[in-house]
Amino acid sequence: EVQLVESGGGLVQAGGSLRLSCAASGFTFEFYAIGWFRQAPGKEREGVSCISVDDGSTSYADSVKGRFTISSDNAKNTVYLQMNSLKPEDTAVYYCAVQVGYGKPYDYWGQGTQVTVSS
Repeated sequence: EVQLVESGGGLVQAGGSLRLSCAASGFTFEFYAIGWFRQAPGKEREGVSCISVDDGSTSYADSVKGRFTISSDNAKNTVYLQMNSLKPEDTAVYYCAVQVGYGKPYDYWGQGTQVTVSS
């Protein structure tokens, strides 16, 4: 069974840091990328960052550039999102998802982890 499990969320003060983890299991096929998304109450889901499984290339939303860093540990099938200098507007449920191929939609999603940043 394909599974993505996020962890590491919590409550932190503005300016603080958190590291999210996304553990992937059950994949019997190669996939293209893993991404982090977030959804705040009353807002649409937005892409935060993604990393290519093939070459490790990364991309970030403008709102998190310079503050968030995505990385992967292929041996552990885990992707991390290091979040520094957190702001109250970073408060959201964070999800990781798998993109099967280039240009394809993200078809596999985790259950999400709550990040709350207090001012």
